[in-house]
Amino acid sequence: MDAVRRVKRVTGQRRKVGHAGTLDPLAEGVLPICFGQATRLMEMVVAGWKQYRMTVRLGAVSNTYDAEGEITEIADPSSLTRGDIAASLRNFVGEIDQLPPMYSAVKVDGRRLYDLARAGRQIERSPRRVSVRSIDIDDIELPFATFTVECGKGTYLRSIAHDLGQTLGCGAYVTELTRLSCGRFEGSEGITPDALEQAAASGDWTHHLHPIDWALRELPATQVDASRAWAVRNGQTIAVGPAPIDQSEPGLWRIYGPDGVFLALARSEPEGRLAPTRVFDLLEPSPYAPNAVLL
Repeated sequence: MDAVRRVKRVTGQRRKVGHAGTLDPLAEGVLPICFGQATRLMEMVVAGWKQYRMTVRLGAVSNTYDAEGEITEIADPSSLTRGDIAASLRNFVGEIDQLPPMYSAVKVDGRRLYDLARAGRQIERSPRRVSVRSIDIDDIELPFATFTVECGKGTYLRSIAHDLGQTLGCGAYVTELTRLSCGRFEGSEGITPDALEQAAASGDWTHHLHPIDWALRELPATQVDASRAWAVRNGQTIAVGPAPIDQSEPGLWRIYGPDGVFLALARSEPEGRLAPTRVFDLLEPSPYAPNAVLL
């Protein structure tokens, strides 16, 4: 929210500005910011895969699971080998049950865990199912180790670090954390807050924005004729025939009008039908419209 407030102040956009994915106070890196109608896609952006670079210190624990908490030395990790660490990391790849840290934004009985933790309270937390696609070892210089982690929504990297330390028997906590990507958003394509301020001062900050459908461009797409475009704009389910809808893999589709304007995100249904789930009121043709025969 600090980032959103800064963006609002710099750009002068006061309404419908939101972020797609929180970052720990210690962390830095990619934070997608959505404007206007794009805020309706934030849930999809957050749900995408994310990649992080994480450095942990082995041999101690932290009550916040990172370097901002109270540190307690546990055991000397100097005897650990790369093989030991790699073997332990395998426990945290795949669909895993993860206990969120007390210092987190998870709500229990309507209260944030970090508020309870700051009040000195420890409560029972229920583990949550999260997805971790991969954890690669980048570097080990004990007591520090650096990993690249690809994971899904709701995964706490701090918990992975803490649990790794428990598995190894020496303790561990995060010292550095950088989000390298969030869905389709890559750090190399981002803009720093300071650079955004400079762009806004010169009046050209909007060229850093992507079209709304940029974040959806991996989804299948189709163009429709004018009559079907009118129906889609009014939220009506349309029939597009057996092609191009593959009912063996039902899912989401992008729909464009005959002029290439992005109209809606739609769900495929039986008998070659598309049911709009989010309809957009846009004017400009999209560079991501398909080059397809109108249906």
